[in-house]
Amino acid sequence: MRGLAQYAMNGRRQAITAAFLCGLIPLANMLAPAIVALVGLRHGPREALMVAAWAALPLIGWAMAGDITPLILLIGVFALATVLRQTSSWQVTMLAATLVGVGAELALRLRPEFLVLLTEQVEMFLASGGTGAEMPEVPPELMQGVLISLFGVMHMFLAICLTMLARWWQALLFNPGGFQQEFHQFRLQPAVAVALMVLFVLASFGITVLSGWTMYFVLPLFFAGVALVHGLVGIKNLSRLWLIAFYMLMLNPPLAQLLAVFALADSWYDFRGRIQKQS
Repeated sequence: MRGLAQYAMNGRRQAITAAFLCGLIPLANMLAPAIVALVGLRHGPREALMVAAWAALPLIGWAMAGDITPLILLIGVFALATVLRQTSSWQVTMLAATLVGVGAELALRLRPEFLVLLTEQVEMFLASGGTGAEMPEVPPELMQGVLISLFGVMHMFLAICLTMLARWWQALLFNPGGFQQEFHQFRLQPAVAVALMVLFVLASFGITVLSGWTMYFVLPLFFAGVALVHGLVGIKNLSRLWLIAFYMLMLNPPLAQLLAVFALADSWYDFRGRIQKQS
């Protein structure tokens, strides 16, 4: 991974080559947006736009073949990297990522044939007992609404992760340890954290405009919670095994939601700051 980032930073031609070739390969095409983001973080949006123009060519081909995810992520991650470069704020970047999710939803709605196909595949999977449990019959309209929301959340999550990857690459090459320090200190402001929780509650009660957007408001809190755990492990100099155990626990959705609650509390009490003062 470091070799790929280092090659891309050798010049514009190398960045274009790396992004273009990654874009041609399934799964590896998810790295093309991260390469563009790295260029943007290091050299600015104008240079990143020139690389993105070439990176988009194979991704447009994948979109025409039915996989629109890499192209959506290219646009979204480019935007997030620009926001992060201009603001140096992960809080603002996380909030901007909500627009990536909304944009992904819109892209899916504009391709009704793909949405119908996706719904049919999920219904066939449920009917075949693929979940291991008997599932009640779900109306197609409800199923499509759920799939659209999940589609948006998935793209928001991936866009944030790829932007973090680009920032980590940047730190690895030009500022060793910089990303770790930056991420360990990431904490939402109290007003922002409370606003997200209020919006989450309103969406949970089915407010018309916000209905189905619950996870959009949870994800910034979730990442703030992840930063809290990483920060505490770093302050206490604990083994990395603690982080491995933590991520295994995060596979349980209720625990992931509990982490968001801790992030909300941390926005007020600053657990890392208090522990450092006591040390």
